[in-house]
Amino acid sequence: MNDQKAMEIFHKAPVSQAVLKNALPAMAAMLMVLVYNLADTFFIGQTHDALQVAAVSLATPVFLIFMAIGTVFGVGGTSVISRALGEGNTDYAKKVCAFCMWSCVIIGIIITALFLLFMEPILTLIGASSDTLEPTKTYLTIVSCSGPFVLISNCYTNVIRAEGKSGIACMGQLLGNLLNVILDPIMILGFHWNIAGAAIATVIGNAAGAVFYICYFLLGRSSLSIHVKDFTLKDKVCSSVLAIGIPAALGSLLMSVSQIIINSQIADYGDMAVAGIGVAMKVTVITGMICMGLGQGIQPLLGYCVGAKLWKRFKDVFRFSAISALALGTFLTILCFVTTGQIVSAFLTDPTATDYAIQFAHILLSTSFLFGLFYVLVNSIQAMGAATASLIISLSRQGIIYIPALFVLKAAFGLTGLVWAQPVADILSTALAIVLYVRTYRGLSAASPSMNYPSATSSAIMTVNPAANKSVPTSAYSPSDISGTSSSTTT
Repeated sequence: MNDQKAMEIFHKAPVSQAVLKNALPAMAAMLMVLVYNLADTFFIGQTHDALQVAAVSLATPVFLIFMAIGTVFGVGGTSVISRALGEGNTDYAKKVCAFCMWSCVIIGIIITALFLLFMEPILTLIGASSDTLEPTKTYLTIVSCSGPFVLISNCYTNVIRAEGKSGIACMGQLLGNLLNVILDPIMILGFHWNIAGAAIATVIGNAAGAVFYICYFLLGRSSLSIHVKDFTLKDKVCSSVLAIGIPAALGSLLMSVSQIIINSQIADYGDMAVAGIGVAMKVTVITGMICMGLGQGIQPLLGYCVGAKLWKRFKDVFRFSAISALALGTFLTILCFVTTGQIVSAFLTDPTATDYAIQFAHILLSTSFLFGLFYVLVNSIQAMGAATASLIISLSRQGIIYIPALFVLKAAFGLTGLVWAQPVADILSTALAIVLYVRTYRGLSAASPSMNYPSATSSAIMTVNPAANKSVPTSAYSPSDISGTSSSTTT
């Protein structure tokens, strides 16, 4: 009954209600991720040691690689599962869910081992100085041990939304992040463990979130499955997830790589400049995380519309979401710009580092109003299964556009040029996302016959035909190409 009610929201609830029902829990979850991301730096800042703040700034993008890998299975799995549920194929959705779980476990263990094995070269690569080397090493060594937990937590906060359980998805993330925030002051300031305390709190928080999601499935509260018996690489389960997940994760992965590059480049100007850019990014992440939640929240809804061929509903959901996202992004940008000084002072007391942070934050905020629109566009493209378009956008914003801009603008304008590279990338990548969205939507909606969706007062809703609960042709879940062509589904 609960599963049917969740599907009813996807299928026939008023557009504004359906968007808010899915987006608000996702935004709340990302708000907790925001608090979680700010917590370590904030409580480390209370030690009044700017070098430890710099160490956290150096270590964070490396740790985010774990989250990026979780995004492969989270976003990819959500896209495939939501389309499968839209077509009534629960068995296929179960296989995809189980594949995501065990892939997170295996790959998480492998990446943890690699991080620990190559820790010294990693520290050299990210630009740790003689003063920041030891605290950075301490932090990374401890958080690396949480690899599988980070992957599972980041994966299933997305996947569970595919079956309409946005509240459950939010609760798992809320539990882990809240525990981390509670433990941070205790371990950093109470036990005087400093940066090691921040790392331990991070490990415990991620482990708690992962255990919550595992228990949710094992207690039988989901229509999906994480059992080994449902794990398979056949029926294009693996390729369908990776085709969408890898492009999505490339954005996060390239974000980590680009942060590592900018940290190493800014290190030429001293450790206080590194601390400044780290805190400046914390200011802009306030807008970015909340807007990202809006985009992620609507993806399962849009994916369901694609699977059920409800193109008019898809268009209505997108329009409402895009307008809301632009308004939200603008409001948050103004708020952060006005309060930049107060936000920075919560993390830094060193006057040099503080000046750097305020200057850098104002530059980065110049285009952060576009974040909401950008994430709605990206998640809409992913919901349509347009793997090539997703790949192009992911490679562009934090890679093809941003990384060359770092070096070009640094050569032209020095330190401030490095910071201006991000606004340049924001403008160009948003323009590119608009073009690719329009092209993908027109191609898919023209190639697939549209079905009418019922009104909110209609009692009609898709029911799963037992005969349709068998494996459908795998082409049904193969990602379309950028032109919007895809194989039709046989039912």
